[in-house]
Amino acid sequence: MKLLVTGGAGYVGSVCAKVLIERGHEVVVLDDLSTGNADAVPEGAAFVEGDLATESQPLLADGSFDGVLHFGAKSLVGESVIEPESYWYGNVVKSLDLLEAMRESGTTRLVFSSTAATYGEPETTPITEDAPARPTNPYGASKLAIDHAITSYAIAHGLAATSLRYFNVAGAYAGLGENRLVETHLIPLVLQVAIGRRESIAVFGTDWPTPDGTAVRDYIHIRDLAEAHVLALESAEPGKHRIYNLGSGNGFSVREVISACERVTGSPINAQDAPRRAGDPAVLVASSARAIAELGWSPQHTQLDEIVADAWTYLQSLGDRARG
Repeated sequence: MKLLVTGGAGYVGSVCAKVLIERGHEVVVLDDLSTGNADAVPEGAAFVEGDLATESQPLLADGSFDGVLHFGAKSLVGESVIEPESYWYGNVVKSLDLLEAMRESGTTRLVFSSTAATYGEPETTPITEDAPARPTNPYGASKLAIDHAITSYAIAHGLAATSLRYFNVAGAYAGLGENRLVETHLIPLVLQVAIGRRESIAVFGTDWPTPDGTAVRDYIHIRDLAEAHVLALESAEPGKHRIYNLGSGNGFSVREVISACERVTGSPINAQDAPRRAGDPAVLVASSARAIAELGWSPQHTQLDEIVADAWTYLQSLGDRARG
């Protein structure tokens, strides 16, 4: 298939583009490089530097594309609270531009990069797709709004669509990993302490109702995540919008992540206790039962030390290319 990958110079988009190329697909990456890296565009992909709002229509206009994998988005939760306007425009309005370009060109398949942030603070775990969607920040709300738009396009226009709601993505694959100017994810932040680029890591809350008092999260390896995208693309059905949670199904606490980073790197990690952050749930763990049953997906890299080790190898390889 000929595929457009929006945001394909970012962490998740670049790895998914790489796996698609390995599977024999023709890939065109569209990215404005506002947060992505040009050197992350995988070999074998055509690259168009440009804005989703202005470039998606001319790119898709000739009707030669079979599908779109949509990763292009603004994704910083804290920033979304301070600058909600940029999230409603950057995530929602531009995604509507993409949906219109797909409709006009007859591009019929879509895989959308959604998020567990659509659920907000869940009442129970593991979290299923039937859990109420009650986002607590503009980032999660913008992603949920796109999900609603996709559903309506599937019903009205026969779009074959899948939304994948990620939990905590980590690790690296084929020389591609996290390399962002503003890093907010726990594993790369802890590894930055180990490599000497950061003095300490803050542990937000030590009195949560969890075994060691620190928050518990579900970490999914980027390679497993990419495989789910391939399966979602191949199994999409016209007129249907399916939504799947993607996680390993295992929960690891902040202290367990820090300990794993110490084991992998052989370096002590300076961790500083800090107050809880408003809006942080104690536990976020996915139920991926629906994806396993309907997509035939099976995560293969679920050991925390393996996920950390891949991220560590990638971080060490960056040298002066490191951005954060």
